[in-house]
Amino acid sequence: MEVRKMSLEPVSITPKAIEEVKNIMSNKGIPEDYALRIGIKGGGCGAMGYMLGFDKPNDSDISYSHNEVPIVIEKKHVMYLMGLEVDFLEESDARGFCFNKD
Repeated sequence: MEVRKMSLEPVSITPKAIEEVKNIMSNKGIPEDYALRIGIKGGGCGAMGYMLGFDKPNDSDISYSHNEVPIVIEKKHVMYLMGLEVDFLEESDARGFCFNKD
């Protein structure tokens, strides 16, 4: 299987989000051959949303690494994700990943 590597990073990830992704990968038993998958969900009549997960790369992906975290994005999602920033917030009443689009 040949996954296309990108020199440009379509999605940026803040240091806090990278730290949390690495924490999840090491503490939740994510297999070493998996990568962080960033994608879109929904659309159509409803609003498009963003998704994160861990998955094996496949032929329809582009891949890159950000601060030693392997990232995969399905090729057809790249145009919708360009300029997206993934962050991680820890506040007194909320904790989780958030997505900021410029």
